[in-house]
Amino acid sequence: MTWRLRRAEPGDGPALSLVAAASFLETFAGIIAGPDMVRHCTLNSSADKFEGWIADAKSVATLAEHPDGAAPVGYTLLVPPDLPVPTDGHDIELRRIYALSLTRGTGLGHKLMARAIDDARAMGKRRMLLGVLGINAQARAFYEREGFTLAGERQFRVGDTVYNDVVYGRAL
Repeated sequence: MTWRLRRAEPGDGPALSLVAAASFLETFAGIIAGPDMVRHCTLNSSADKFEGWIADAKSVATLAEHPDGAAPVGYTLLVPPDLPVPTDGHDIELRRIYALSLTRGTGLGHKLMARAIDDARAMGKRRMLLGVLGINAQARAFYEREGFTLAGERQFRVGDTVYNDVVYGRAL
């Protein structure tokens, strides 16, 4: 399948918000309490929040669309780093990379990662960082296949619960 990847533009906030909430639910149902997920997505994945990132020259959002009808099926978000590891102006954080389960095994995750790396390099960045839930073995294996190595740890709050994350880094 040929997925369409494009840089998000003004007006794409609702599409990004929709796929963000759907992919967060698919990924964390049974791990994070439902009310906490709803509150987290409402606060951190609103259309307005995505529109702010789209408008910010220091951030890049990429939208993956289904080839039949252009439904949003995945996305990435690059932002200035906000992680508990030493950083400098040559670092970028891959704050989000998600794809809906219907895309698994199609290569979309790798294409999204390759696009994020290309975008980071175009911004003059030399290292990409990301945080991931420590017990998310599937995501961690994906990042390790993509060349990421452990760079630190952090705690991440979703609603009333604190989760242990790991921080990965990769030279660009």
